[in-house]
Parts: sequence; C-alpha cells; structure tokens
Amino acid sequence: MPDLLIELFSEEIPARMQARARADLQKLITDGVVEAGLTYAHAGTFSTPRRLVLAIEGLTANSPTLREERKGPRVDAPEKALDGFLRSTGLSKDQLEIRDDKKGQVYFATIERPGRPATEIVAEVLEHTIRTFPWPKSMRWGAGSLRWVRPLHSILAILSDEAGPTIVPLDIDGIKAGDTTRGHRFMAPDSFTVGGFESYAKQLKAAKVMLDPAERADTIWHDAQQMAFAKGWEVVEDKGLLAEVAGLVEWPVTLMGQIDDEFLDLPPEVLQTSMKEHQKFFSVKNPKTGRIEGFVTVANRETADHGATILAGNQKVLSARLSDAKFFWENDQRMIKTHGLEGMAEGLDAVTFHNKLGSVGDQVRRIEALAREIAPLVGAAPDLAAEAARVAKADLRSEMVYEFPELQGVMGRYYAKSASLDDRVADAVRDHYAPLGPSDAVPSEPVSVAVALAEKIDKLTGFWAIDEKPTGSKDPFALRRAALGVIRLVLENGLRIQLEDVFKKWLPISALGFQKAGYHIVFPVTDEAGVAFGPEADVDDEFDFEKMGAEVGFLKARRLDEVAFNFATVRLRVTSKWATDLLSFFHDRLKVFLKDQGIRHDVIDAVLVMSGSDDLTLVVKRAQALSETLKTEDGANLLQGFKRANNILTQAEDKDGVEYSFGADVKFAETEQEKALFTALDTAEAQITPAMEAEDFAAAMAAMASLRGPIDAFFEAVQINTDSEVIRRNRLNLLSRIRQICLSVADLTKIEG
Repeated sequence: MPDLLIELFSEEIPARMQARARADLQKLITDGVVEAGLTYAHAGTFSTPRRLVLAIEGLTANSPTLREERKGPRVDAPEKALDGFLRSTGLSKDQLEIRDDKKGQVYFATIERPGRPATEIVAEVLEHTIRTFPWPKSMRWGAGSLRWVRPLHSILAILSDEAGPTIVPLDIDGIKAGDTTRGHRFMAPDSFTVGGFESYAKQLKAAKVMLDPAERADTIWHDAQQMAFAKGWEVVEDKGLLAEVAGLVEWPVTLMGQIDDEFLDLPPEVLQTSMKEHQKFFSVKNPKTGRIEGFVTVANRETADHGATILAGNQKVLSARLSDAKFFWENDQRMIKTHGLEGMAEGLDAVTFHNKLGSVGDQVRRIEALAREIAPLVGAAPDLAAEAARVAKADLRSEMVYEFPELQGVMGRYYAKSASLDDRVADAVRDHYAPLGPSDAVPSEPVSVAVALAEKIDKLTGFWAIDEKPTGSKDPFALRRAALGVIRLVLENGLRIQLEDVFKKWLPISALGFQKAGYHIVFPVTDEAGVAFGPEADVDDEFDFEKMGAEVGFLKARRLDEVAFNFATVRLRVTSKWATDLLSFFHDRLKVFLKDQGIRHDVIDAVLVMSGSDDLTLVVKRAQALSETLKTEDGANLLQGFKRANNILTQAEDKDGVEYSFGADVKFAETEQEKALFTALDTAEAQITPAMEAEDFAAAMAAMASLRGPIDAFFEAVQINTDSEVIRRNRLNLLSRIRQICLSVADLTKIEG
C-alpha cells in the first residue's frame, strides 16, 4: 500500500489560522478519498508559517471494482419506462438480462464500475480541496482565479511504495504538482527533491525547518526556561502566546533581554500586555522582587552574532512601547489625584452602553442600586458594595484601558488603590467582570460577589426587557456567559438567593433606564424621606411593558442616583413571564454547567419542577443526591417500580375517569406483601418529610430508595385489577401513595430509561 504526502507551500499563513487549517486539510482529503473507495491506515497533519502538510499511511493503490444488479421494468412495460431505465444505467437494451419474477418477466441490468488508481482519485480530491478550502480570509493574486490565504507557490503531492515515489498528476492554474520543496527562507532557500514522508521530515530539519508545531513550541519553552533559570528568573506561562509564536517561525531561536529600569514600576499586567500584544514577547519575572524584569523573544533564524542585533532592535522597539504605557499610567494617576476615581467615572454618561438601555453611566447607577440590595444576601456591607459599583467601570475612561481594553478591571483596582479606597472596594472593581469563562477563578469576597452579581443580573434583565435574547448560536451581548457567571458565583460561594424574586424586583427598577426605548413606566417609588412620587398604581395591577404605550403615562423625571430605592415600596408587579422566561434561560445554562460534572439533564429536570427552583444551590444539592441515588441498584430498581406503578395508575384513572389519590386502607390488604408495603410507605414518609424540610436530600433519597424491596415484592405477589372493585380501588390508591411519596422527593417521571 502506498503512502501519500501532500505539501501546500505558500507565503506566510497567519498563526491563528494554522490549527484550523490542519484539521480542515485532513478532513477534506481523507473524507474525499474514502468516499471514492480508498482506505487508509493513519493520517497526520503538520504546519509551519509557509506550508500545510498531510501525510497518509497505508492508502490503497486502487479503488475496488463495484458490481451492482438493478431491477428494471417488466418486459411488456411501455417503451418510455425502458428508455428511462436504460438512461439511468448507461446500458443498451441488448446488455440487459430477462429474468422471471413474481409478476412476470422483467429486465435486470448488471452494472460494473471499474476501480480507479489512487493517483487519479487523489488528484481530483486535492484539486477540489484547494479550490474550496475554507480559509476565514483568502486572496487572489496575479491573473489567476485561484484563492488561497496567501499566494500559493508550489504543490508537493507524491504516492510512495516499494517501487518508489510517483507524482500525483495535477495542474491548478499553472501550479503543477511535483516532488520538490524548499527549506528555510533565509538559511536554506534552495529546492530539494523528496522521496517520502520520513526523508521529507529529515531533509526539512537539515534545511532549518521544524515541521511539527508541537516540537517548535517545546523547543521555545525549554530554551526560554533555561535562559531564565540561568539568571534566577522565571518565565510567565502563557500557552496561547506560545502556540501563536510557534506558528510564526520555522526555526525558533530563543533570545532573552532585560527591561529598562525606568519601566519596572509599571504594573506587571501592563508590562505583560504591552509585550504580548505589540511584540509577542514572553514576560520574565524576578521571584525575589516579584516584578517583571525581563522578556523572551523568538527569532526565525540563526545569526553570526547569536541574535545580538535582533535583540537590540527588539529592545529599542520595546522601550518605545513601554514609554507610551508609562505616559498613559502617569496621566491616569494625575487624573485620579486631581478628580478622584469618581471624577474619572463622570465621563461614562457620554459613553453609550446600548441605544435602548442608555449610557454606561446609567448602567453603573443601576448596578449600584442592585449591588446595595444584593449585599445583605451575600454577607457584604451595602455601603461598600454600592461604592465599589459606583467606581467599577471608571477605568473605561482611562488612557491605559483605551490603549489596552483587555486590562479593564485590572487597572481599575490599581486606580482604586491610588485613590486610597478600601481594599475590598479595589478588589471588587477588579473582579466585577469575573468569571468570564468556565476556567476563570470565582470571586469569594462578599463585596466582590455582590458587585459581580449585580453587573451580570442588570445586563440580563436589561436585555430581556428590550427583547434582545440569545437566538440559536447568536449571542452578541454574551448573555449566556453572564448567566453562567451568575451560576458559578452562586454555586461556588454556596449562596441561597431566590433569583426569580430578584428578577421580579429588579426589572421595574432597571426599566427606569429604558425611557429612550419608548417604554413608559407607571409605578410609585419612595424617595429618601419615604414620600411617594409618580402616578399611583394599584398593588394588584399588572402591566406588560411590551404592551404599554405612550397613553399610559411616564414616571416623573427623576435620576436614578437621586432616589434611594426600597424594593418593598415598589407596588407595580412586573409581568411574571419576564422573570419566568429569564429563570428558564438560567435552568438551560445550569444543565450545560452540570453536564460537565456528570449530572444528566433529565435528573436536573426531575428536581427543577420542585419548589425553590430559583434557588440554584438548592437545585444542585437535590440533583446531586438524586444522581447518586440512581447510580445505586436500589435507586435504579426503584425507578422501574415507580414507573410501573405510575403507568398502571395513569391508565386506570384515564379508563375510570376518576383520580385515585386517597383512601388506601391497610384493612383491605389481602397479602403479607401488601401489608408490608403499607408499613414501608408509612416509615418512608415519616423519614422523607423532615429530611426534605431540613434539606437533607441524601437522607430523603435513601428513604425513598428503601421502598425498592417492598414495591418489588408487592408487584410479584399482587394483581391490581382484581374482580373485587373495593380491593382494586384500594390497591390503586396504594399505588397513588407510592407516586405521591416519590414525587415529594423528585419528579421521577422526568427520568429517562
């Protein structure tokens, strides 16, 4: 069996596109040859900045000859039916065979499709792959119509077996496939002939090209660590940067330099971000001082002076970049010293958050009000939470964050410290965006938790109110991430918050910022003196914001920051469907989150129907206990017994038109197993009720699982539908007790299997 080697040699491929391109190349080629009838043993892909490579081992030399028999029309069928059959088979009438069939004599066609050589198949598949390759961005060059990420220079495509290599016959817009390639652009630019993958890889290494990106990354990291260790320093790990740099060079040469003393007092995050974003440098920390004092850069070639000229040039450019960062830092410090952090935040009123939700200043005032209300629920001081929320987004007006948006929050903490604010406030400013992803750390300090929750809940309720919800794969405002952030904040801090109550209370308050969207709100709010202002609304009135129009009126002009809100004084009840719909969105996100922890979606569904489903910590405790119970033999068998009881009971109720929900009496029990089940149900109920009240779900589940034996014995010994109507009704009512007791723990009807 031959081996296939393909190399697509071009100008530099962007590093961010290489991993996806490797996967696409392998899929398109392997799927294409398999569909054409070939098989293979193994396939692997590689890339450098100038080449995409696919190596396939054990490819079959030819596709198999296929023989197909196809039944046609009857012999006496109309001529048009026969003509259509002949066209579909590509045969003539004299090539058909007449056979006897149940309905008379019919035509049969035997179609043979001869196999094709692998070279022919690979040529077709490779041309189609190159012409339709799914680059995120591509270009045309010269006078041709071919598109590629960068100009494509050559195609290496050979099939190698014991007889030697064979070039795949292919010509794409004048680029002919061959058996030659080139080495490093500067150190070994000459072409050389390739005989197979093993010799190809060795020849490339000799021509100063490391083909495997993983090998390049390992080399960079190893050399960087060795250089740092020699000076007693440590390289700051950055896997994303390492993968990117490995995609920028074919022959990595690692160099280390030192940051000038005048920049060492800049925050380490500023140094790291500036070097990473602008220069693709790794940061090097001095563990004795805790400062970033050095950097590692990676060149793409060896030089006679061992990289001294390259390093000097990089050092010069870095100094210019860090001078800018130092300028921004010092300007921001002067602003804070003159106007304070709240003064810096004043400009947020001129920054649009969303055209229907007002400015970022409006958003900050909403978060401040909500953080004050949430603070007692998480054990935070309300005044500190409000203060932190008030300055949380002030750094968006700083020059440093304008230059490096990824430092928002991080710089806010430094500025809060410069303004001599409480450490808890400073930490909350840094952490109020967290967690941004599934692997991010979750804040645990109460003030940070309060502000982080307020920021995310305000965003979710706001976009829900203007009907900007995620649809399908589209989530332009990252609302799924915000919901997951709330879930992690609640669960990892063990918080007991009734989210639906928060949503219902906050939706009308946050709606104050929706006046520009055309919503006109009617409800009374008290000011600091407790005096109500605004039109009165009856406590039972329910307004649907989506249906409210200009004729309803609007709240008297009052800025949110001029009002001390007390949710108890808000007498308008928001339409419950908003809060219910938002809570359902949270439940969907919770299922995704818990799936990674091994809890099935149907288990979560079984506990979500219970009371308190907006208390996520309670929901997870129930789900974990139920999940563990169902993994036991008793739990699995109990589930089957419950479903059997529920099915029998449901069918009987449908047939009889009555509900069997009470009246089971032990005096009508005829067998010992029946009496034992009465006793077991009484015992289980006596254990389950207090356990559920105490939220000891493990004990409640264990008590429920203990019913497995008595229920099994009951079904083995007793016939439900007896001739005695009294006995039948009593047994159906007994099944109802089984259902009621089990459903008091979880809705087992939701469990699959």
